[in-house]
Amino acid sequence: MRIRLPLSAGITEYEMNSAGPLAALPGSPPSSRVAFAAAHVVMDPASAGQPRPRLDMAATLAVRRRLWSLGLGVAEAMDTAQRGMGLNWEMAKELIRQSALEAGACHTALACGANTDQLAQGLVPTLDQVLDAYEEQCAFIEDCGAQVILMASRALVRCARGPDDYHFIYGRLLSQLQRPAILHWLGESFDSELKGYWGETDFSRSMEVVLALIAANRDKIDGIKISLLDSQQEIEMRRRLPAGVRMYTGDDFHYPELIRGDGSHFSHALLGIFDGIAPAAACALRALDRGDLKAYDEFLAPTLPLSRHIFQAPTHHYKAGLVFLAFLNGYQDRFLMLAGLENARSVAHFAELFVLADRARLLVDPELAISRMKGFLAIHGGCGVSPQ
Repeated sequence: MRIRLPLSAGITEYEMNSAGPLAALPGSPPSSRVAFAAAHVVMDPASAGQPRPRLDMAATLAVRRRLWSLGLGVAEAMDTAQRGMGLNWEMAKELIRQSALEAGACHTALACGANTDQLAQGLVPTLDQVLDAYEEQCAFIEDCGAQVILMASRALVRCARGPDDYHFIYGRLLSQLQRPAILHWLGESFDSELKGYWGETDFSRSMEVVLALIAANRDKIDGIKISLLDSQQEIEMRRRLPAGVRMYTGDDFHYPELIRGDGSHFSHALLGIFDGIAPAAACALRALDRGDLKAYDEFLAPTLPLSRHIFQAPTHHYKAGLVFLAFLNGYQDRFLMLAGLENARSVAHFAELFVLADRARLLVDPELAISRMKGFLAIHGGCGVSPQ
């Protein structure tokens, strides 16, 4: 099968991968690593252009059921779900509630993002207002029966005067939780408003703040997810974590090597890219469980060019790539996103994504993917602005 694509090198007749799609059968969670996929949301097309867009909850929950069926946990209402980029707290509450009901029925893992996004955008709040906002969200998540992920807060950056304020907020929150939480360190490449998080701008000093926070609240912390896109910084920090505190990689550029480990230490996973590469991730983790490192590498290596393409700068637009891949695979009927973010990348970017997904054997129905890609090109034209 062939398809004519407007790639960065010019209009190209692309021949599809003869190996066909990767088959991943339903299975149990991996035993050697804890693995969460941060899942995207599906917008209700009927609400497009309306002042208050809605989620297509049936399609959104179907995304989560597919991830759970492959043995992956779901990280809900995170930045991959457009938190702070179209998904507000009221929408997130319903999403968390519905996902928690599904997770309970499936007896599977669900962790949900607690943030402070019910506070007015641009407001410089007090620390008490930040604390109240976090507490409301943490209580809601735990009342739903899910684990809390303490997301990085834009509001806290705006009002914190230094590391002591972060210790105060996190110490109070952690002391109230019913079960250990996952901390969340999101780098400014994902969100420029988080520059200076932890009260420092230098990585080494920031790391010392976080390690001190973990040491002071050891029993209340399951682990920490860091998304800094710098594998050496993650490796440096995970070597210094207390025994039993997990490092969850959020590095969508280097995840195969970080999860594989260096013989002494390894990272668990809490990744947006796992939403798009779930079959390969499931197969790779099962290979890791049985000690087959060769198979592990073979499953994940082809996904890395795709991930680096989806997460290229400006990195925060990666959600568009994941939703487009879901559209190609038939997991949603239209390529639409909250806040119009389907327009965040160029036509050429999506054409390159199609090729990389096919090479990674992640187009589950190649004929459908070709049909949908042709329809997309017919609407948007065979060429676009330079890839972003």
